[in-house]
Amino acid sequence: MVNGIIPLYKPLGRTSFDCVSQVRKIVHQKKVGHSGTLDPNVDGVLPICLGNGTKVVDYLMASGKTYRGAITLGFATTTEDLDGEIIAEQPHFQPLTQAQIKRGLHHFVGTIHQIPPMYSAVKVNGRRLYDYARRGETVTRPQRTVQVTEFTQLDEAIVDEAAGTQTIFFEVHCGKGTYVRTLAVDFGRLFGLPAVMSQLTRVASGGFDIQQTVSLDTLATAQAAGQLEDLVYPIDHALHAFAQVELTNEQWQRVQHGGFLAPSELNSTEAEVVLRYNGEDKALYYYNEKHHQYQPQKMFSLE
Repeated sequence: MVNGIIPLYKPLGRTSFDCVSQVRKIVHQKKVGHSGTLDPNVDGVLPICLGNGTKVVDYLMASGKTYRGAITLGFATTTEDLDGEIIAEQPHFQPLTQAQIKRGLHHFVGTIHQIPPMYSAVKVNGRRLYDYARRGETVTRPQRTVQVTEFTQLDEAIVDEAAGTQTIFFEVHCGKGTYVRTLAVDFGRLFGLPAVMSQLTRVASGGFDIQQTVSLDTLATAQAAGQLEDLVYPIDHALHAFAQVELTNEQWQRVQHGGFLAPSELNSTEAEVVLRYNGEDKALYYYNEKHHQYQPQKMFSLE
């Protein structure tokens, strides 16, 4: 079995599940997952986890994401992007100035609240929101708190006088669970204008940037040539934020059986530590303050 992480480039038109299914066929193993869904109309970085790599998905997702895209003002859709039906139009409005755009984007930097789009995979009462939307049903959507660390304009905005729209190009750095479609809609709402996310590319995720990604075709070619593992990053790529301790033979024997370890053994005061043996990440242990010892939080490998 192949263990690790592949920074895959997800093309437009494919779902994240499509990509996972294709990778399973290429690598000939079932234990494959991704770290953060991308909509079909969004391309970019989609880290794919293989084998034991699936155990670090949460840590990849926690590292934040960076997107580049466009907000178009002048109309709104059911899906908050160009895939949906137009539900509002306000053509020939006064285009926003550079100062207004800068102020509007900065308004969303920090800890903010979002209402997920109806066309999203968020579950309410055991059903996906898009299930309600496709049936024409309404439901109260739960507000979520997300983190936006940077939201800036990339290029000069374009005004299409014939269409009655203005398009703003942006880059956003955000945390887990942020809906960039909703950022676009809320940006327009700030100025009393209907808006959509008209283009989006994820340029960084899970500590990988888009220059590091590989295509499905490249992956298939490498597999056929027996060079697949040249494209696979070890799971420690997702764990670099944690302190690391190299285990002795005796300690490793105990860890293999879920044994606890004293802080003095690990020479550590950290809340969480990655335990390594023979240069490989084996487990994540956390400090139990009540019992004054380190105990297993997640095991990555027992071999």
